[in-house]
Amino acid sequence: MSLGMIGRKAGMTRIFDSSGISVPVTVIALGPNVITQIKTLEKDGYEAVQVAYGSKRESKLSKPLLGHYKKNSLNPGEGLVEFRLNQGELEDLKVGQALNLDIFKEGEHVDITGTTIGKGFQGGVKRHHFKTQDATHGNSLSHRALGSTGQCQDPGRVFKGKKMPGQLGNVKNTIQNLIIVRIIEEDNVILIKGSIPGHDGAKVVIKHTRKKYTLKKVLSEDLSPQSDSQSSIESNSSPSETKSASSNKEESSKIEATEEAAPIEEATKTTPPSKTETN
Repeated sequence: MSLGMIGRKAGMTRIFDSSGISVPVTVIALGPNVITQIKTLEKDGYEAVQVAYGSKRESKLSKPLLGHYKKNSLNPGEGLVEFRLNQGELEDLKVGQALNLDIFKEGEHVDITGTTIGKGFQGGVKRHHFKTQDATHGNSLSHRALGSTGQCQDPGRVFKGKKMPGQLGNVKNTIQNLIIVRIIEEDNVILIKGSIPGHDGAKVVIKHTRKKYTLKKVLSEDLSPQSDSQSSIESNSSPSETKSASSNKEESSKIEATEEAAPIEEATKTTPPSKTETN
């Protein structure tokens, strides 16, 4: 168990690292997260932290919930989420304390919980990935039909939990072991690699994952310092130095060309012209 935060799914985009590799990310905007209640083992039987996210008008709240906020002189939030903690993790937490992005780091793995997009009433093929029946060979009006759902006279009924057409989506879902690509503290935004459940603007809960992993950043670092130093040296060199270096190269190339042509001329001078013998 660990402390988390509540945010809004802003949408998906992609970012590029220094080597030009594209990384698909989901943008999560985090609003104000304030601790409204601390539950202890002696009083409540377990240790947990209740966090309020967002803001809401007092006229939209019930009187018991409004009294829960006014008891600790807090502004009403849009909702409340509870995070269970291990024993001894409540020492540094206080009621009214605001949670920041400091609890997360780039490269950490997190679990994100949200509500999936509702698809309405769907058939067995789309909802449970059933096979369709024959498209031809005498089959008509039953291409995507469910087929038989029960047995004969014994037991004479359909078992509970049978996969059949019905409501698809609009359920609570958790995606585990997602990686934090980048944290933008100025805008209170977290970039998560991959997709998360929910539509744009939906509420999502971010918590540290329970799975074991090695901390590793997704985006590659900048170029090596050697290449940076070489490029800086080239950029810092004055134009006169570059011109003198280029002129020296041209002179050396001309000298080499004349040296190569000199032995050829000497060879032509030393060899006498051939005389044709007449009979």
